[in-house]
Amino acid sequence: MDLNKTVLCERIVYLSAIRFLTIALPVAGSRFLRLLAQKITDFPLPDLARVVEQFDQVELGRLLQLILGCAVKCDRKQEYIQIIMTLEESVQHVVMTAIQELMSKETVSQLGTEHLGDVEQLKKALEDLTEVMAEKEELAQRCQELDMQVTMLQEERNSLLAENDVLTDRSSQLDTFENPSTPSGRKHSQLQLQLEQLQEENFRLEAAKDDYRIHCEELEKQLVERQHRNDELTSLAEESRSLKDELDILRSCSDRAVKLEASVETYRKKLEDLSDLRRQVKVLEEKNMTYMHNTVSLEEELRKANAARTQLETYKRQGQELHRKLSDESRRADNLAFEMKKFQEKYDALLKEKERISIEKDTLREINEELRCTQAQQDQLLQAGKYQTGSPSHDNLAAEMLPIEYREKFIRLQHENKMLRLQQEESENERITELQEQLEEARRGRSQLDTENRLNRERISELQQQVEDLQKALQTQGAKPEDSHLKRKLDAHMVQLNKAQDEIMKKKELLEDLQPDATQTSVKMDELMAALKKKDEDMRAMEERYKMYLEKARDVLTLNSALKYIAYFECEQRLSLHFPEARGTNAQ
Repeated sequence: MDLNKTVLCERIVYLSAIRFLTIALPVAGSRFLRLLAQKITDFPLPDLARVVEQFDQVELGRLLQLILGCAVKCDRKQEYIQIIMTLEESVQHVVMTAIQELMSKETVSQLGTEHLGDVEQLKKALEDLTEVMAEKEELAQRCQELDMQVTMLQEERNSLLAENDVLTDRSSQLDTFENPSTPSGRKHSQLQLQLEQLQEENFRLEAAKDDYRIHCEELEKQLVERQHRNDELTSLAEESRSLKDELDILRSCSDRAVKLEASVETYRKKLEDLSDLRRQVKVLEEKNMTYMHNTVSLEEELRKANAARTQLETYKRQGQELHRKLSDESRRADNLAFEMKKFQEKYDALLKEKERISIEKDTLREINEELRCTQAQQDQLLQAGKYQTGSPSHDNLAAEMLPIEYREKFIRLQHENKMLRLQQEESENERITELQEQLEEARRGRSQLDTENRLNRERISELQQQVEDLQKALQTQGAKPEDSHLKRKLDAHMVQLNKAQDEIMKKKELLEDLQPDATQTSVKMDELMAALKKKDEDMRAMEERYKMYLEKARDVLTLNSALKYIAYFECEQRLSLHFPEARGTNAQ
């Protein structure tokens, strides 16, 4: 009983610890995220099950590290920092390393580029804080060393005082110490000198200790000032974060305003296009009226088909009655089988023939009824077409005799053929216009080059005439003082002539380059015209082929109906020859 109570108590404590930690961990994480407005990366959350079941020190350290981060970043952080400063130096060192490790894993993702200076100041303040803490640790270590030295000196002083007392006791027994000639006097003087030196050293160490204590107090004051500066910087960072949020809100509002302006422009364009849509609506209403007329005609055809279906059902019932009569006859024949042993073989053969012919008769009867229905439907369609049009065309009659599926398929193919023809004509017309524009541009450039070539030729002829005149003048004048001047003019004219010839050669090359382009465009135009003619011929051939197929289908339908009637009459004659009794019963 006691064992069960202890187990139950342990179970209750275990469950209460798990519940407390499951509540404390999300609260600490959310508290840390709310205080910092930041995210922690590469920091795994502690496993509560391992903390409670195995008392894992690593997971417990993570939990304590998260709680320390919340304490340092909350509103009462000054109190917690003062409490941390009152701890032992080793504990302070461990706490500072844990906080620095947690702070190093924070990712400042929401601060913009305009607040990088505040972040740098925060980092610098943290670095100064770590340096001050390190310097404080060094000073504390130095103070410990000085304390140890002071204690050693005090012990030595105490030992010396004890020795001094012993020596005074001995001096009372021995000679006086004032006489330096005696050994005790010399020793006394030496001890006094040593005592004075030790006292001076003690005073000096106490002064150094006081200096270090004052320096430590100054460092603590600097640490408090740096912490205040850190708090100010955190408040500035929060203000900058709020300003950045407001800036994001204003930017989103501006983007929304731009989108609304764009939507207003689109609505304006839609209002401009409303007239076109109204015209399209009118066209669609007209098409709807035509579709309504078509639906009315199709409903009439459906009523006719339903009437034909009722007739077919009556014929089916008649066939079932005939089958029932046939089964009765077979039972009666089975009863008379004993009396007709002699005629068994003949009767079996006749019975098999009768069954085969009855099956054929039923199938022919069904075919006959279907043909009658189709013929009646065709007659009704022909009469309706006569009443509507007065003189139906050959194509409409053939189309009505076709099945509905083939008729829809032919209409769809005609529509697709028409659309493809229009698309092809549009693309070919665009191509022809482009080629015509290119040809006109080429002709225009060629005409310009021809005019330039003609002008250059005239210029060359003029220059050649001038050169000939100058040569004649030189020949007639002979050697005169003006020869040099004429030669210079001749040289200048020759240079101009060479330049003109070069320009003519360039223009000829351009003409030669343009001629194949013009020929190619003309060839392409001829090819496109030939392709257009070929397409028109193909379209005409397809239309003629379609009409021919319609005529053939109509002929096949009429021929099939005639053949079915002939086959049905032949079967009836054959049945009347083999079974005159059945014919009489059918007639009744």
